Amino acid sequence: MQDLIAELTDILGKARVLTGDQASEAAFSPWSRLGTPAAIVRPRSTAEVSAVVKCVQASGGAIVPWGGKTGLVDGADAQDAIALSLERMTGIEEIDVDGATMTVQAGCTLQAAAEAAEASGLLLPLDLGSRGTATIGGTISTNAGGNRVLRYGMMRDMVLGLEAVLADGTVVSALNPLIKNNTGYDIKQLFIGSEGTLGVVTRAVLRLRPLPASQNTAFMTVGRFEDLPRLLRRLERDLAGGLSAFEVMWPEFYDLVTTPPATGRPLLPPGAAFYVLVESLGGDQAEDADRLERALGGALEEGLIEDAVLAKSQSERRRMWALRDDVGQVSRDGPVFTFDVSLKISRMQGYLDALRQSLMSRWPTASLVVFGHLGDGNLHLIIGVGDRDARGVVEDVVYGLIREVDGSISAEHGIGLQKRDYLAWSRSAAEIGVMRALKNAMDPKGVLNPGKVLRPPLGLDA
Repeated sequence: MQDLIAELTDILGKARVLTGDQASEAAFSPWSRLGTPAAIVRPRSTAEVSAVVKCVQASGGAIVPWGGKTGLVDGADAQDAIALSLERMTGIEEIDVDGATMTVQAGCTLQAAAEAAEASGLLLPLDLGSRGTATIGGTISTNAGGNRVLRYGMMRDMVLGLEAVLADGTVVSALNPLIKNNTGYDIKQLFIGSEGTLGVVTRAVLRLRPLPASQNTAFMTVGRFEDLPRLLRRLERDLAGGLSAFEVMWPEFYDLVTTPPATGRPLLPPGAAFYVLVESLGGDQAEDADRLERALGGALEEGLIEDAVLAKSQSERRRMWALRDDVGQVSRDGPVFTFDVSLKISRMQGYLDALRQSLMSRWPTASLVVFGHLGDGNLHLIIGVGDRDARGVVEDVVYGLIREVDGSISAEHGIGLQKRDYLAWSRSAAEIGVMRALKNAMDPKGVLNPGKVLRPPLGLDA
């Protein structure tokens, strides 16, 4: 390993190779395990990434790509490996206003890219809580979702082209700026959502949208679960495609984020069955505000909602979103386990009822806090059972019930190490066989992010 680190230092220079205490300090994340890397390398270009990867492969080592280190499934655990940080590759290379595209380096943060797009009168639709630290490369490698999937789709829907470094150092430059490019295999799809196991994304061309001229937000209460999908479809119709967010909070979550020590306060009285945050984006602030108000009035008359309040200013809008984003409150009463699942809306209530019953039968004082992007079928579950060592049993319960309703064990956070052993509960043996064939073909020596998503073949370390 010391010989490898010396070679990497020759390639990058001493200042861009961190070892020892420096590496240990940089390998900190409040989100998930990063392990203790043998070294952290910080290239400044695709050519340097290629040289680093080629060197590591020749040595028989392993390399783990790092973005913003905000993943939640231990997908960047670099224990005893070379961590490849793209923190020095943050450039925004081009914004094509006429073509509505952006070419950006993978280490650029989502927030920086979004602000650059906005300065040019365009919108990068992806938005999530870790926007200030999550990187473009990281969001591509995990196919990130976030708050606007309902209207704009996942990160996959925003990537027109990309550049990636393969396990042998080969650079695949497919920086296509075209929406229509039907010329054989769509190579970029191999790297989107593959969590750095097939290649290291270094640059990308992203599709931008017109910057909305209006942003209208409302908060409401709903009395019955079956009214939630009806409300969703009505708003989609009445807002003429402008609905960009439909976030639902179950009462336990609402209580946590509106009572001390939380700084948020109730926007509507407690005691409702469900709390819903909706947002629309459009072209005329006054007209779109009236459209949302009329839509809510119709939903109220139809009995789909019980009460509603509209944001009349940016400060009121931020106050509404602050409740939804205050996920830190869920752990204030003790250790918890977090889950990110998706399933058909029609099966959600039955799933949650069965989950609550199963948890309570094992741990009578168990807590279940639920919130999520219901519009795209994604629920976030926060479970406390009073036992830090019960994760495996709780995972079996959560994922076992998801398996029964043909749901997904991961809606938007990826597989990493945490969910690897449950992958077969959401994907067929044939699908996993294709994944393994791709991994074996593109990275036969297991150099890139080994052990993530798929268990390594026998004889290789996990």
